[in-house]
Amino acid sequence: MIEGGCNCGAVRYKLAGAPLVTAQCHCRNCQRQSGSAFSVNLVVRLSDVETTGELTTWIDRDTHSGNPVYRRFCGTCGSPIFSDLARGNGTTIIKLGTLDDPAAFAPAVSVWTTTKLPWVELPNGQKGFERNA
Repeated sequence: MIEGGCNCGAVRYKLAGAPLVTAQCHCRNCQRQSGSAFSVNLVVRLSDVETTGELTTWIDRDTHSGNPVYRRFCGTCGSPIFSDLARGNGTTIIKLGTLDDPAAFAPAVSVWTTTKLPWVELPNGQKGFERNA
């Protein structure tokens, strides 16, 4: 069982299945949301996630596709927890840093490398995609 939650402990989640992929996202929206050069995300089946606590949702409409991203976070401490794509096909995205033990999940791919900051180097052998894979 993979578990995680926010900084203050008000939101917790459990993931029953294995992630589909771990990815670094270099889009400008993820850079702003993470406050960093990129966001590291686990793409998982929505049906595998059990959440407790109340999440607040901000609808991010400033996307290349025009489809919104539902950015879900703890309303108390502000920790970003999930991102749900309008066309997520039964998946959700968990922010890797919210896992209780994130060490085992090295990113396999990078997306939105067109907006990757010039001083960020992808790990050796990691596949990069100019936009979403």
